[in-house]
Amino acid sequence: MAVDNTSSVIEFILTGLTDQAQLKIPLFFLFLSFYVVTVVGNLGLITLIGLNSHLHIPIYSTTLTPEMLTGFVSEKNIISYAGCMTQFFFFCFFVFSESYILSAMAYDRYVAICKPLVYTVTMSPQVCLLLLLGVYGMGVFGAVAHMGNIMFMTFCGDNLVNHYMCDIIPLLELSCNSSYINLLVVFIVVTIGIGVPIVTIFISYGFILSNILHISSTEGRSKAFSTCSSHIIVVSLFFGSGAFMYLKPPSILPLDQGKVSSVFYTAVVPMLNPLIYSLRNKDVKVALKKTLSIKIFS
Repeated sequence: MAVDNTSSVIEFILTGLTDQAQLKIPLFFLFLSFYVVTVVGNLGLITLIGLNSHLHIPIYSTTLTPEMLTGFVSEKNIISYAGCMTQFFFFCFFVFSESYILSAMAYDRYVAICKPLVYTVTMSPQVCLLLLLGVYGMGVFGAVAHMGNIMFMTFCGDNLVNHYMCDIIPLLELSCNSSYINLLVVFIVVTIGIGVPIVTIFISYGFILSNILHISSTEGRSKAFSTCSSHIIVVSLFFGSGAFMYLKPPSILPLDQGKVSSVFYTAVVPMLNPLIYSLRNKDVKVALKKTLSIKIFS
C-alpha cells in the first residue's frame, strides 16, 4: 500500500517563549531592544563598509526576532506551513554560516598571532574569498540537509509548535511519521555544523595559547589575549547554547529549557556581534572616527 506523505497541517501555532501573560510585555520590550541594537549596529557597519570597504556579518536575527515579538503581543502566534518552512531554511543557513565564520575567524587569529610575518600572504584576498565561499557553501549544505530531512515528514493533526520559531526538534515532535533515522540525520548534520567548527577553533586556540605562553613581555601577552577575547566570548555563547539545545536527548533536556537556551544564539549573539567585534576592531574604529569627522566637518 502506498504511503501518503501529504501533510494535513496548513499552518502552525507557535507557543512562544513563555505562556505567562505578565511576562509577555516586559519580554517584548527586552527583545525589541535586542533587535533594535542588532539592526542599528549592523546597518551602521554596512554603512561603514560601503564608505570604507570593510567586513560584513550575517544578520539572521531578522529571520526570527520579528516573529518572536509578534508572539508576545498577539493572542495566537500563527505562521503558515510555507512561512514556517521558509523561516526554518534561512535559520539553518545563517546558523551554519555563523558557525563556520567563527571557525574561519579563529584561523585568522591563529595566523595573526602565530605567523604574523606571513599574514598578508596566508590571508590574501583570494584565500579570504575561498573561506567566504566555503562558509556560505556550508550554510547552504546545512539548510538543504535539514530541509531534505523535514520534507519527508508528515504533519497530520497537532499544529502547536512548542517554540517561538520553527526549529527541527519541535517539528520532529509534531510529525506523525518521524523515526530514529530522522533524529540520526539531525544529529549528523548538527555535528557537522557545530562539531567541525568547534574542533577547528580548539586546534587554532591550542596553537595560539602555546604561542602566547612563549611571549616574554607582559604587554605582548596582553595584546594577544585582547585580540582573541571578543571572539572567545561569542564562540562560548554561540556554541555553548547551540550544543545545550541540540546535542542532548530530549529526555535529558526538556524542550522548554532548550528553547530558552536558543535565545542566546538567535537574539543575544547577533546583538553582540557588532558591539563586541567591530567596536573593538582598530580598523573599524578608525573608519568610524574618519566618517564622523567628515560628517561633522561638512
